[in-house]
This record gives sequence, C-alpha cells and structure tokens, in this order.
Amino acid sequence: MGSSMIRYKVRPDRAAENESLVKAVYEQLGRERPDGLHYATFKLPDGVSFMHVVFETDQAGRILNEVAAFKAFVTDIESRCDEPPIVTELTLVGSYGFPS
Repeated sequence: MGSSMIRYKVRPDRAAENESLVKAVYEQLGRERPDGLHYATFKLPDGVSFMHVVFETDQAGRILNEVAAFKAFVTDIESRCDEPPIVTELTLVGSYGFPS
C-alpha cells in the first residue's frame, strides 16, 4: 500500500480543540505502541491548517480505526473545518530515516 497525506483547515475558534484531539491520539498511541503504524501530524504556519501523513502498511488504517482517541478525533470533524479533509495518495521516491 502507499502512503497518504490528509490536509484540512479548521475554524480559527476550533484550532485549539483540534490540536488537543490530535495530541490525545498520540498519547494513546504512545501508551499502546501498536506495531505497523507510522503516522505524523503537522500544524502549518497559519495555525489552522493541519496535515496528517500515514506511512502505510497493510494494517495502518485498521490500527487507527481501533484507537478510541482517533475515533473521538474524527467524530464531527466536519463541524471543526473551514476546509474539509482532502486525502492525497503519496508515492515514496526516496527518504532518509522514514519508513519505506
């Protein structure tokens, strides 16, 4: 499977809430340490745009969908967004230190 980038823009008054929800996902992942998942989230300089990158394995989607904090994050995400999530499939050309 390939990797994916998901980008979206939240409403300014919901940016802190979104960031808290994202951090909760990583806190749970840090506790549970699931194998086979390589995932990162970035807040862009405007403070309201976010980018998630999933370095796919066969299990990444399944793993995330089993994480309670991720379920809470995606619940009602549309109401937090000025621009909805857009998924872009990525093809790795080269990397250093990233999973391949």
